[in-house]
Amino acid sequence: MPTFTYPEIPVDGLLRASAARDPGGTAVRTARAALSFGDLDARADRIAAYVQRHTGGRPGARIGVANVLDAVFAAGYHGVLRAGATVVLVNPLIGEDGLRHVFAASGAEIALVPAATAHLLAKLRPALPALHTVVVTDAPDAVVPPGCLPLHTALDGIPQAPEPVTADLDAVACVQFTTGTTGRPKGVLLTHRNVVANARQTALAHRLDGDSVTVNHLPLYHVMHLNSALDAGACQVLCPDPDPLVSLAVAAGTGATHYYGLPARLHRLAADPRLAATERAARGGGRLTAVLSGGSALRRDAAHTLRELLGVPVVQGYGMAELAPLTHCQQPGRYRPGAVGAPVPGTRCRLIDLTTGRPVGVWSTGEVQVKGPQLMAGYLGEETCARIDADGWFSTGDVGYVDDDGALWLVDRLDDIFKYDNEIVSPSRVEGILATDPRVADCVVAGWPDEEHGGLVWAGLVLRDEADTGPRVLDVLDSITARANEQLAPFEHIRLTEALDTVPRTPTGKPARRLIRQQLAQRAAS
Repeated sequence: MPTFTYPEIPVDGLLRASAARDPGGTAVRTARAALSFGDLDARADRIAAYVQRHTGGRPGARIGVANVLDAVFAAGYHGVLRAGATVVLVNPLIGEDGLRHVFAASGAEIALVPAATAHLLAKLRPALPALHTVVVTDAPDAVVPPGCLPLHTALDGIPQAPEPVTADLDAVACVQFTTGTTGRPKGVLLTHRNVVANARQTALAHRLDGDSVTVNHLPLYHVMHLNSALDAGACQVLCPDPDPLVSLAVAAGTGATHYYGLPARLHRLAADPRLAATERAARGGGRLTAVLSGGSALRRDAAHTLRELLGVPVVQGYGMAELAPLTHCQQPGRYRPGAVGAPVPGTRCRLIDLTTGRPVGVWSTGEVQVKGPQLMAGYLGEETCARIDADGWFSTGDVGYVDDDGALWLVDRLDDIFKYDNEIVSPSRVEGILATDPRVADCVVAGWPDEEHGGLVWAGLVLRDEADTGPRVLDVLDSITARANEQLAPFEHIRLTEALDTVPRTPTGKPARRLIRQQLAQRAAS
């Protein structure tokens, strides 16, 4: 493996270095304004000074920061770290129960959040004794919930620069909670070293440099995209509008080189009839080099459609919160539909047998294990992590295989696969077959508990409007099932099918499989 090096600096040093290198260059662009690296650095300084004043400069004080798709998050995230405090990432899309868990588990004492989140926190304050201040980041008119204050008011009278802090690179920089798809969300402890290493790994894997312009068409501001762009000195364009055609127009208008989107949104974009009718230049043509996707599997048919219509590779990546998060990425020149690519620089990957735990060779299915400098320090509140072995290998819980070129192909989650007559069934594979049927708008597959066979394949289908024929819907479901079963092995055959209005999903767009399994188990038991 080639030697991999990354800056030996704290996370906020990424912003400081970009500001020193190109103070007037555009760091973040929104529909309202463009912010230079120097301006963003100055805003981070003010927030850092504020945090120091209200925590007494206590190292490691935990501050909740909502990762809204706005420049205020970039300034808040780096400002908190510059103060010597620890960022607790707050997903503004989670509900009241999720917020209660995040703030209670982390002990965050200050929150930098939008007004909608502040309203919920105001209700929860009696149950969160550690939380003494809620700062609203999107209240220019100063109208905020009771007991909260707007950001511009909070910064009145605050020094322009904080007191210098010497950061321990192995200290926790960020607490990021998992999505909770397999249980109660856990707080992942990421050190400065983890985050900076993965920023460099991502910049290299995505081929970012100072001439790159990235469009983030995401519901949240992901730290991976923020810090990899800062490491490379790239411009970030934030597009919160959910309309995929709007995001492509933004990409074309800003000269974007990289377009980041979630699979759920890219699936909708590929199916949007307006896409094919739009001129190539307005579809993000010009400088665009790649569409990049991660978080969950991107269907092959959607990737093919987007590649044909946009004229650029549609690149899939892989990772998770515990790995800061990126570990694998396809390369545009070595693109193969369905793979998630080779490990990013400085990362090792192996597969282990699901029964024996011993490493397996190429093309053999096993659990994915990863090690590298981006591997978390552990989980919040846990002294040891059972998922990290004595040699530093992290068990991801994903099942896959590696090909002759070292590219990783994912089969499914270990928690999601099940057995029918001792044969392993991959819900993702069955979903992939169902998704090719033009009558299916969305689908989800899970195991229906069965005493005789172990698990029966259950499929929930969201039908396209033209396929939903009212009283004949059962005939349509039977036809879709029969067509899919012709392409599936006998043990993969769909035994139970039902129509759904929508596939339940997590705030990050992944199917809520744990909830679905619980519901199926309850129904099977009754």
